[in-house]
Amino acid sequence: MADSKMAERGARAGRGAQTLVIPRNAAEEQRLKLERLMRHPEKQVSIAEKPKEWAPRPPPEFVRDVMGSSAGAGSGEFHVYRHLRRREYMREEFMEKQAIQHRLDEEFQRKVNQNKRAAEERTDKRRKKRQKLKEKKILAKKVKQEQNKDIDGSETSSNGEEEVEVEVPEEKADDSEAPSFIMGGR
Repeated sequence: MADSKMAERGARAGRGAQTLVIPRNAAEEQRLKLERLMRHPEKQVSIAEKPKEWAPRPPPEFVRDVMGSSAGAGSGEFHVYRHLRRREYMREEFMEKQAIQHRLDEEFQRKVNQNKRAAEERTDKRRKKRQKLKEKKILAKKVKQEQNKDIDGSETSSNGEEEVEVEVPEEKADDSEAPSFIMGGR
């Protein structure tokens, strides 16, 4: 009878027994975890939520036990005072950290907006430059077509009209066309 119980345990252990694999690096460990998850794809996976940030209790609205500074206070009062003082210091420290974090967030947002504005300005400047070049090409093409028409028309008609040269207005160089590469986000 004892042998049959041992055989059952061995059979159960044999079914569920898996070889122990020790991962050598982080990638192998992640691969093993994924394989274990994918063995049962229908099983729900619980994803741990980010723990909430600690926040102190707000100060009480109404203080019932106001401590006096009179001599002869009980020996237990000091510990109560120490606890209240420690809690107040933690609350003040928390508020200071929040103010610093808020200031850093505002500074970051201001810098992001400044970078976006600078990028938009560069984009607009380059867009205008491309547009000017495009217009110049179109104008040159029209002038060339007109000249070809005039040359073809003057050979056939030869009515003595002089050819009129159309000058392409030259764009004056823009002194502010310096490279707009911004190093360090400034």
